[in-house]
Amino acid sequence: MHKANVTSESTTALATELFGSFHLGGDEFALPAGCIREVVNYPARVTPLPLSPAYLEGMFTLRGAVIPVVNLGRLFRADAPAATASDKVAILDFQQVLVGIVFQDTGEILRVPASQRSQLHYATGDAQAVIAGTIVLADGARLLQILNPHALLCIENVPHVLARQSSNSQHGAARLSQSARRQCVSFHAGGSAFAIDMAAIQEIIRVPELNSSILNSELCLGRMHFRGRQVAVVDFATLLRAPGAGAMDRPDQRIIVLRLDDATVGFLVDSVDSIVHYVPDEVLPIPLLSRTRAAMFTGCINHDKLGDLVLLDHREILSHAEIVEMQQGHARLYPAESEAEKTVRKVQRQVYITFTVENSFAVEIRQVREIIDFTGNITRPPGMAPYMRGLLNLRQQMITIIDLRQLYGMAPLADESGAKVLVIERGEERYGFLVDAVNNIMTISDSQRFAAPQLIRTGQHDDLRSEMDEMIDIGTASIGTASNGTANARETLSVFRCDRLLDKMAA
Repeated sequence: MHKANVTSESTTALATELFGSFHLGGDEFALPAGCIREVVNYPARVTPLPLSPAYLEGMFTLRGAVIPVVNLGRLFRADAPAATASDKVAILDFQQVLVGIVFQDTGEILRVPASQRSQLHYATGDAQAVIAGTIVLADGARLLQILNPHALLCIENVPHVLARQSSNSQHGAARLSQSARRQCVSFHAGGSAFAIDMAAIQEIIRVPELNSSILNSELCLGRMHFRGRQVAVVDFATLLRAPGAGAMDRPDQRIIVLRLDDATVGFLVDSVDSIVHYVPDEVLPIPLLSRTRAAMFTGCINHDKLGDLVLLDHREILSHAEIVEMQQGHARLYPAESEAEKTVRKVQRQVYITFTVENSFAVEIRQVREIIDFTGNITRPPGMAPYMRGLLNLRQQMITIIDLRQLYGMAPLADESGAKVLVIERGEERYGFLVDAVNNIMTISDSQRFAAPQLIRTGQHDDLRSEMDEMIDIGTASIGTASNGTANARETLSVFRCDRLLDKMAA
C-alpha cells in the first residue's frame, strides 16, 4: 500500500463543514452533508444489473429515478459479505445523478471545524484514494474516514442520464398520455429481469434440438433449423457472464428469435414471462458503472407487478463482428438452407399469442394491449353477469374481467395460480379475458392460415371454438423439442377474435 502524506487543512480551509457519519464493520466513515440526498432502508427488491462491477449490488427505483446500489465493503474487499435487509442506503447526489451507498447503520450529523480535519494525498492511481481524509474527535479517541464521492464512483453515462432525465421532466402527464404506446416482452436470464421491444421479436419458441457447428463457442451454443434457414443460438446468460450459464435442462427455457441487422439470431433465456405495455417517455435512465456492452441497456421500466425490468436495445446486444461470425458464417457453411430464406421473407406473416382455455387458441398480438397475472384481487359489484369476475384497477383504470370458462359453461379451473389476463383495449374502455395460461408468441405465414370448417362455425355448439372462423396450422418448428419426442407433431389452433366476442356481448 502506498503511504499517504497527511497535511493540516487549517491554512486552506478555515470554515466549519457539515458531515454525515456512517458505520460499516468496525469502521466509521463520513461524507460531506452536501452530497447526501437522504438515507433509506435497504429496499425489499434490488434488481441485479448484469456486466457490472462486483461491488454493485443492483438497482432499485425511488420516486422516478433508478438508483444503483454500491456495496462499500466490496469496494474495499472483494470477498466482503453481500448487503442485508437490515442495512441502510445513503442516497448521494453525484454530478446530479443519484447513487446509493450501503452502510450497516447511520451515525449523526457532525459540524467539524478545520482544526479537526486532515487531508490525505496519494500516489496517482492508488485505489485507497476513496478515503479523502480523516476527522479526529474526542481528543483522538474517535477517528472517522472521510469518503471522496468523486473517487468512490465512476458513472460512465452521466450525460445520457441527465439528457433523459431532462427529457422526461419536460413531458407532463398530458404529453405522456399522447405518446406512442409500445409493447415489450419480459423475460428472465442469468437471475435478472429484462424486456425487449415487441417489434424486434420475430418469434418465441421452445428449445429445439441444437446442431453442432464449427462456429460453436462459449457464446454460441450451436445452430437450429428455423423456417428454412440455419440460425445461431446464443446463451443469454453466458453473454451476461451470469453463474449457471450454459444449462439447457430447465422446462421454462425459451428461445427468443431476433432480427439483428440482416441476420437472424436466437437467444436462449430462462423464461419468457409476460407482455408489458410501456410509454417510451416513462423509461428511466440507468446510471451505469461499467462500459461492458453498455449500449444495449436502454433504461428501466418500473412495472407495478413485475418490478424493475431492464429494457434492452436489441441492435446493441451483439457487435457487428459477433453477428457476422455467428450468423453469416453459418449462412456460408450451409448455403442450401440459406437460399430458402429468400422465399420465406416474401411470405406475409402475422404474429400470434397462443393461450389455453381448456383447449389451445391463438390471438393476433395486435389485439392484445398487454398480459398480466391474475391475482384474484378484484372487486365484484352487485348485479354483474355470472361470467364477469369483477373489476380490476390497473394503473388507475378499471378493467372488466371476463371469465371465458364461465362464459362457455366450462368447469372452473382447479388452480388459478398460473392464470393470465389478456388486456384488450376497445375505445376508451379496457377488458380482460381470463385464460388458463399463455404459452408462446409465434409468427405465422399466410400459408398456415385457413378458414375454419362450417360445422365448427354454426354457432349451435356451446363452445368457444364456435366463435371463430379462422384456424392456423402450427408446424414442427414451433412445438418440437429434443426431449419430448414430438419432432413430427403438428397442431391446429382456432384464432380468437377479441372484437367479435365483445360485439356479441354488447348485443
